[in-house]
Amino acid sequence: MQMLDPRTVLGAYAMGVFPMADRRDADSVYWVEPRTRAILPLDGFRLSRSLRKTIARDRFRVTADTAFESILRLCAESVADRPETWINGGIEQVFVTLHRLGFAHSIECWDGDELVGGLYGLALGRAFFGESMVSRRTDASKVALAWLVARLRVGGFELLDCQFQTPHLESLGAVEISRDAYCALLSGALDGVAAAPPSASPSAASSLASAAADFGALDRLPAATALSDTVSGPVAGQLIAQLLAQTS
Repeated sequence: MQMLDPRTVLGAYAMGVFPMADRRDADSVYWVEPRTRAILPLDGFRLSRSLRKTIARDRFRVTADTAFESILRLCAESVADRPETWINGGIEQVFVTLHRLGFAHSIECWDGDELVGGLYGLALGRAFFGESMVSRRTDASKVALAWLVARLRVGGFELLDCQFQTPHLESLGAVEISRDAYCALLSGALDGVAAAPPSASPSAASSLASAAADFGALDRLPAATALSDTVSGPVAGQLIAQLLAQTS
């Protein structure tokens, strides 16, 4: 199995390139730079009335970076409508390492104690590269993406890269742009953020993950001082719905 170096992967993402595999048990990966790229403008998330109710009522318990490896494995599972996956062992291993270094993150949706959906991706500078999302309950992936968008907005991110457009993503506000337009947005989101040198220690590399945007800022946002005084107390779902409704 081809082993991927974390520094090589970070450098590739910084240039707009990402790895994929032909199937789960593939021994190698190939590098992809799409001619058109799907992004989700952080002020353009489409929050339907029904999704807002689902979020505000806390249909799912939502966490961040609580079960990264479990979400990654859930995304890699074969299901009836997707018998093959592009997440092979090499990609899985490097993302586990990147999570431990502070670059890769996950959003998890729980039904009781059961993990029923979520997503994972890579944060670099003020860009977040969404890798994969999964749903084992109706709307679980939509809820996870909504929480991600709110988290990125609060944390000062500028770019949410969705890689490839799908009807599901389009319904939530994702748009396709050209490679040149994407590279311009990526350059802006990475401006002022240095890359980790090959000899960087894990602690030094980890510090770069928070050099610009802050994935954890939402966790420190007091619900009592939310953007509307109609939100009081630590009702996380209501806070997320409130944040997203402002631009939806």
